[in-house]
Amino acid sequence: MDWDDLRIFLAVARAESLSGAGRVLKCDAATVGRRIARLEDGIGAKLFLKSPQGYALTEAGSRLLPHAERAEAALAGAAEELGGNAGRLTGQLRIGAPDGCANYLLPQVCAAICDANPGLEIQIVALPRVFNLSKREADMAIAVSPPSAGRLTVQRLTDYQLHLAAHRDYLDRSHPIAGKADLRGHRMIGYIPDMIFDKELDYFAETGCETVGLASNSVSVQMQMVRAGAGLAIVHDFAIPFTPGVVRVLPDQIALTRAFWLIRHADDRRSERLTRLAEALGQGLRAEVARLEALAATSCVNAITAA
Repeated sequence: MDWDDLRIFLAVARAESLSGAGRVLKCDAATVGRRIARLEDGIGAKLFLKSPQGYALTEAGSRLLPHAERAEAALAGAAEELGGNAGRLTGQLRIGAPDGCANYLLPQVCAAICDANPGLEIQIVALPRVFNLSKREADMAIAVSPPSAGRLTVQRLTDYQLHLAAHRDYLDRSHPIAGKADLRGHRMIGYIPDMIFDKELDYFAETGCETVGLASNSVSVQMQMVRAGAGLAIVHDFAIPFTPGVVRVLPDQIALTRAFWLIRHADDRRSERLTRLAEALGQGLRAEVARLEALAATSCVNAITAA
């Protein structure tokens, strides 16, 4: 079995179309189709079923997939060794992350990693959804809950805190908030209910708030709404230092804890380069969350003192 055929098989399996695989492989769809047909003839089994939704793996294709992925990982490892880059952080790496982490934590963490590793290029893909590592949308992904299926390795990176928060301008012009009962009548900012892609993001279920007056599927948009004095929201403590004038509200009564998880494809555990990046990400994120949360707590104390 030819590795080049397996490479094309992997591209179709991930793109779920000949044209999508062709764009990745930089060749036309007809060539991809011929190569898949040749591979199927060679092994005597149908690997894909074509449907209006695209190309789906057959049972035989699903059995071949992990073998092809292991071959891909082995070749990447060999390239690292023979190129003299074993254990070094070089080349291009793509990290998928929810937009809160991607906007407020990863820029400075990844910049520090790149500063320490000249020759390393990191791409941060910020999307409010779960990444598909099997399709190689990213080399690794950060999520707010561990996956329950798939050939993946999962590592808990760090816990983080969330609190109810508002801008001082909003608080100054609204009726005082001394307890949860005082939240009635205040405009709440949060996620669009039918676009919450992970149960860990359903914050208001834990706070007793039932309706959202302003909503977005983006953490950054929600934070800008808070910064504009539009209402109250459950926000990441690590985002508060980036938004002057925003302070925590009822921190002793409404406090949530969540965690970030690092997810990698199972075969990538053989890559020392990716393992070193995972370690550097974990160390950097833990330190940055601790630093920013300390600043958020200080701003809350200062706000109370000023009041």
